[in-house]
Amino acid sequence: MPSNQTLKQQIHQANVEVHRFEAKYYEALHPEVYSRKEQRRITQNLTTLTGQIFDNQKNALDVGAGTGNLTGKLLALGYRVVATDISPEMCHILRRKFSAYIPNQLTVVNSPVEDLTFSEGKFDLIAGYSVLHHLPDYLAALRGLVFYLKWGGVIYIDHEASPTYWQGGPGALASLVKAVYFHSNPTLNSLYFSAVGLHVPTIDYTLSDYWHKKEHALDHNAIAELFRELGFRYAKRTDYYQTSSWLPNPLSLLYRLLCSPEMSYWIAKK
Repeated sequence: MPSNQTLKQQIHQANVEVHRFEAKYYEALHPEVYSRKEQRRITQNLTTLTGQIFDNQKNALDVGAGTGNLTGKLLALGYRVVATDISPEMCHILRRKFSAYIPNQLTVVNSPVEDLTFSEGKFDLIAGYSVLHHLPDYLAALRGLVFYLKWGGVIYIDHEASPTYWQGGPGALASLVKAVYFHSNPTLNSLYFSAVGLHVPTIDYTLSDYWHKKEHALDHNAIAELFRELGFRYAKRTDYYQTSSWLPNPLSLLYRLLCSPEMSYWIAKK
């Protein structure tokens, strides 16, 4: 984990700046988040894990809530939600989009994950989607979040690169298919943006997506060890394929036949 305090500050600032530009384009930019298939998968996961929570009082924390991908689904499931994000622009969109739920069912907090302060065991469910790889020290942040989870509650961490994300496929053909598939998705999305007349500024994700890189990828073994150390009743990582382009990718079926899933989610019960 970055030990340099300046680097930690730079990662935070990079996330603020990236999402300042990205906020109004976010849902159009990310088919891997907002495709129908992905939205159904997330809804099914949240519905299933809701039934796993002991004495569920429906208090949820949505960390790195963005424009409300998880928040909206949690509200629909009857949760009282605290939605947090480091980006003022994302928080503004959240408040506008879900204004009918404020203040009775929704509270929006503009804050880095590391600066949150809640009472011990406040939440039945803590959820984060596409969050860990943005954090300077994701293990320390995860440890802090666990403090806010009640005994019998569930933490749900979704949309993080799987251990096989940066690896080639099993064999030369699989490696070739994976490389071509990964490089073709941005091209397909560019064609889609041109067709719908969406002009998106160039965005530098170098520091904001710090742990989404081959040279320092997210360590799922360390995450598993953290859950064991903290005495969780169970913790399971599931790998899955994502939909990465708005236009159908003709390589998609071949990719899924030959290559391992590129994304992961965790469900862990305290």
